[in-house]
Amino acid sequence: MSEANAYSCIIVDDDEIDRLTTLSFVKKYPFLLVAGVYDNAAAALAEIGQTRPRILLLDVDMDGTNGLELRRQLLQVDACIFITSYPDYALESFELAALDFLVKPIKADRFAASMQRLEEYLLLRKKSELLDYSLNGDTIFIKDGHEHIKIKAADILYLEALKDYTGIITRQKKHCVLASLGNLLKDPSFSSFIRVHRSYAVQKHFIDKITPQEIHISGISIPVGRSYKDSLEKIIM
Repeated sequence: MSEANAYSCIIVDDDEIDRLTTLSFVKKYPFLLVAGVYDNAAAALAEIGQTRPRILLLDVDMDGTNGLELRRQLLQVDACIFITSYPDYALESFELAALDFLVKPIKADRFAASMQRLEEYLLLRKKSELLDYSLNGDTIFIKDGHEHIKIKAADILYLEALKDYTGIITRQKKHCVLASLGNLLKDPSFSSFIRVHRSYAVQKHFIDKITPQEIHISGISIPVGRSYKDSLEKIIM
């Protein structure tokens, strides 16, 4: 991928070794262009107008403004991946629309998996302008370019909020439509779904297991947001 077509990212970490480690990993992925590397959130915010990042790679535990607070101020940025030594921050990070959460020390294979997910997400965003959908009873017709794909609502495992559009995940494929998760859930076609997180709604009849932190659907773990736990208790009861 040429530099002109790469996605800009910034790295913010107050530990020099960790900062350089993340930078060395990022440089292996041509679809990313490092627009800035910072040792504190204030420096990153001061230059955000010039860097205009599409991706944030943030440490969480930093002096002054931490990574979570920085993300709150930059929710308009497309994607955020947290990199931290403290796994306890995971749930809070996903409440801030984190795409991924990596625990230090970073392993190459885990970082590669995160980059694959990031690239797929960015490509879906780029493709979203070509997507449209219509609802007809329990059937969804998704326009993908010049094709129309028919999906039964009962076959959808879960829905994933992705900024202005929503991922529709079946066992076979992940589709996207230009509609917010909240608006989709207002339609009667999605009455069998329950919202369990700011970014996720699941099909109730596919739920295999529920824990205080996660829901398991067909081998997939979906995080449970704190503010949605009451809804889950109604399912259990």
